[in-house]
Amino acid sequence: MRACPLTALLLAALAALPAAAQDDAAGARVEPGDGAAIAVPSGQAVTLQDVIWNARGPDGATMRFRFVAPGIAPAGGVDFETASADMQHLCDTYALPRLADQVPVPQQVIISLSDVPVPFGEAAPEATQFFESYRIEDGLCVWEMF
Repeated sequence: MRACPLTALLLAALAALPAAAQDDAAGARVEPGDGAAIAVPSGQAVTLQDVIWNARGPDGATMRFRFVAPGIAPAGGVDFETASADMQHLCDTYALPRLADQVPVPQQVIISLSDVPVPFGEAAPEATQFFESYRIEDGLCVWEMF
């Protein structure tokens, strides 16, 4: 039995797609980060762990940008105030430009930093984690009490 050329093209196209993006059980889409360093005001090392979208938050469509930042560990030297400025910067310069292509456009962005990678939704008492929530208003990330 010979394979149809169209089938071969389809299989090749599917193989070229990012294999790591997947939907979770709740229908949210999870796309892992690429490990590239992202500059933040504090100068600490930050990489994108993953992005989770199409998950409803309290105010509608929400995108979660989860970053690994070893500097927030207890001995890492980056305190919460410093990390908060980094999270605002990540919302403004990293997350916001990536929202325009989303349908529906998210109403809320959550930025999280963790000193070690943590699977989404799992408890990790040994990890240091910081979270900030932002609403999108007039093209800006506006901090909200979380």
